[in-house]
Amino acid sequence: MVMQKSYPIFIKLQNKSVLVVGGGVVAERKIQSLLASGANVYLVSQTVTKTIQSWIDEKRVIWMAKEFNPQHLDEVYLVIAATNDSELNQMIFLEAEKKYKLVNVVDNPELCNFTLPAILDRTPVQIAIGTEGTSPVLSRHLRNQLELQIPQHIGDIAQIAGEYRQLVKRKLQDSQLIREFWERLLSSEFDLLVRNQSLEEAEQYLQTALEQPQKQTGKVFLVGAGPGDSGLLTLKAFEAIQCADVLLHDALISEEILNLVRKDAEKIYVGKRAGNHHVVQKNINELLVEYAKQGKKVVRLKGGDPFVFGRGGEELQVLIENNIPYQVIPGITAAIGATAYAGVPLTHRDYAQTVIFITGHLANTQQDLNWGLLADSHQTLAVYMGTLQAKHIAEKLISHGRSKTTPVAIISRGTLSNQIVVTGQLSELEDLAQQAVSPSIMLIGETVELHNQLNWFGK
Repeated sequence: MVMQKSYPIFIKLQNKSVLVVGGGVVAERKIQSLLASGANVYLVSQTVTKTIQSWIDEKRVIWMAKEFNPQHLDEVYLVIAATNDSELNQMIFLEAEKKYKLVNVVDNPELCNFTLPAILDRTPVQIAIGTEGTSPVLSRHLRNQLELQIPQHIGDIAQIAGEYRQLVKRKLQDSQLIREFWERLLSSEFDLLVRNQSLEEAEQYLQTALEQPQKQTGKVFLVGAGPGDSGLLTLKAFEAIQCADVLLHDALISEEILNLVRKDAEKIYVGKRAGNHHVVQKNINELLVEYAKQGKKVVRLKGGDPFVFGRGGEELQVLIENNIPYQVIPGITAAIGATAYAGVPLTHRDYAQTVIFITGHLANTQQDLNWGLLADSHQTLAVYMGTLQAKHIAEKLISHGRSKTTPVAIISRGTLSNQIVVTGQLSELEDLAQQAVSPSIMLIGETVELHNQLNWFGK
């Protein structure tokens, strides 16, 4: 079956007369949208809801009559029928068609010459989603999905762009230069300033860019990608990945997250794992500065959270030294994400009242850890990068009073479909670590006992 295709259009209803027939909750929703559009709303209905009555009392809606008469259509621009009387609805449609009026009968596509889409509102930006009247629920579902992807500050950008549109046209004149100017601006620090609600600074940035239209300023986004599952990305992380010109990623970034990167973006692997440093930190710092100074939007994508054993602070210090603008987007760290997917609470009032994150890299160095503190039996230890030091960690904890039978778990590939959880006792930690697949995180503490009861992922 070939469906007749509608022509999408936005109609200005400011000060135009619109007739709504019906006074129930459906009519109320339609009237609310019409009032927001600046329409003059006229109503025909036997009864009205309390909200509609309040609009009538405030003279925002004019109650014309209780019974519909075709003459009510004479002076209106469009009509919406929202009654539960099918015969009345059909009559309204036929009479409106005779008079060449735009007419919509709610939930009856056959009696409509226009349909009302689901609207994503980022005023003055609006995104309309329609299904030719076949499935309003699907339209709303798609709108809800887009709500998560379209940044809230897009409306502010459009507002500023509208205010400066004529000035830019007068200044640059050539349509090609005008287009390139706006494209550069939207991919520059201007976006970051508006996102952070620094609107005066954003306007100053626009004015400066207009005086020096060829100059581009790069910036760096320090982004936490979470433990692996792409569904755990924050909205801001997703937005940053989508707009990256260059992406520097480590070894912990899953393929499903890398697949979200723009196809034309340059992806650079700078992974570092214990005993196998593909790119040293100094070189990573140099790459961040180099690409940013080229005017590119650079995303430094790190597994978990960049400020939890991720050297994010070190990288920011280098950016500051080189006057590179940056933004930090936190992520779900592995100790939170992987344990949640494994059904191991980090705290539980019957088992552990505190949790400590430590790194195994310091477990056998001159910066040795406070093992007396870590051996407390009323806390959970989350050990990052600890498999190579598992023997040393277990020995130190046991020698400082932690029971050999303390429950332990090693979670590998946490939150991914091939996640592996192995459990045992502290005395077995070395053997368990030798079997573990990288990347992994070690948990030591009584809450590990709850894994078998609370494990939910993959079932």
